[in-house]
Parts: sequence; structure tokens; C-alpha cells
Amino acid sequence: MIVTDWATIGDMPSDPRDQAAVADRLADSALSDDLSFLLARANALSLVSGNAALAAHGLKVRSYSVLALAAEGVRPSQRELAEYLRLDPSQIVALVDELQTRGLVRREPDPGDRRANVVVATEEGAVLAAAARVAARAAEVRVHASLTDEERILLTALLRRIAFPG
Repeated sequence: MIVTDWATIGDMPSDPRDQAAVADRLADSALSDDLSFLLARANALSLVSGNAALAAHGLKVRSYSVLALAAEGVRPSQRELAEYLRLDPSQIVALVDELQTRGLVRREPDPGDRRANVVVATEEGAVLAAAARVAARAAEVRVHASLTDEERILLTALLRRIAFPG
């Protein structure tokens, strides 16, 4: 699950039947062929589903993303987290502060740059990250339920090419 700063849902109807009716009514608009709109809408739907699934773990998609990366043992710096997750550095500071207050991560000096810190999951954080990963994957399966396995693999490959050009 990738995090973006611009995908939020504000005035969406809360009843899924109402949401489906709105989507059906507007499906033939010019936006239905706009790739950027479709990506933004799919991301928004994914975020809503992911946040709902992660709520039981006291996480949202953004905090889960930071915790998951910290739990992988790659020891990302806060700057790397900001760049990778496409968030403002101040947002990363707030997310790490929250996770650190909960005892899920800690900041350690970066051996390669004494001016920077790396974010490392605590044992409790690693356990929570593993449990949250199961919930996040289940939400992902629900969001992509209309795709075949082959389509999901293709979509993943195409999005990876867009997200990580080069």
C-alpha cells in the first residue's frame, strides 16, 4: 500500500449502496477515461479500505507504512521515508513521533551520517507490523477483488514502472 498526500475522502456517502449509485450515475463522464483521475480514485478507495482494516491495530495507512519499513530492517532515515512515501518531512517526523511514543519504533544515529537518524522497529513494533500486514493484505484483496490474478500481477507491474521509473 502506497501513501499519497492528496488522496482523501471528505464528502463521500457513507452507505456503499449510495456510493455505487453515484459511481454508476457519473461513470460515463469524461473523467472515467482520465488515467490520473482513475489512479486517484483507486488510491482513495484503497486508503479507505486500508485505514478501516488497520484501525483494529491502532494504525492508519501512513503510520503502517512507516512501521512496516522500519520493521523490515532496512533502517531508513527520516529523509528516505519522506522521499519514498512522497510525504513532507514534517509529516514523517509526526508519524515517527507517534510510533515512538507508542514504543513501536526508535530513532538511532545513522552510522553513515551523524546528522541523521534511522528509524528502527522495536520488538513490539515488529510484532504489530506483522499483524497489521495481514490486515492490510486482506483489505488489498477486497479492493482488488474484481481483478483476476493475472490482471492484479499486470497492474502491480505497471504501477511499479510508474512509481519507480528507471
